[in-house]
Amino acid sequence: MKIWVDADACPVVIKEILFRAAQRTGVELTLVANHALKVPPDVNIRSLQVSAGFDVADHEIVRRVETGDLVITSDIPLASEVLEEGALALTPRGERFTAENIKARLNIRDFMETLRASGVQSGGPAALSQADRQQFANQLDRILARALKA
Repeated sequence: MKIWVDADACPVVIKEILFRAAQRTGVELTLVANHALKVPPDVNIRSLQVSAGFDVADHEIVRRVETGDLVITSDIPLASEVLEEGALALTPRGERFTAENIKARLNIRDFMETLRASGVQSGGPAALSQADRQQFANQLDRILARALKA
């Protein structure tokens, strides 16, 4: 298992949790972004800078992801694509995207996008809470424990 991070919008606190997990478990962690990122000096942790542009980082993740890998993203279309590749997808809030829930999530996303395009103010997501961080860390630990046991 490798972990891929859609790093352009990933909160710093989530990256720190991922850094510690990669150091603790030896799982390869790659942060993909369209700008340079600082990562701890560790053989299992690296960053991959892609060119600027709409969804360039997403396309690179989909191109590289393999069955059984884990992708950290809030991007629902990216999550849908990596699920089709046989990977796992987890949000920085610790919510798992699955084959059972991805279509509904895509529909809600499209509906909200239509509302915003018509001028309806929908607001953004709530700030990442301590409970969100804990849920992410717990989900990540469960996923890694299963992967490392296999």
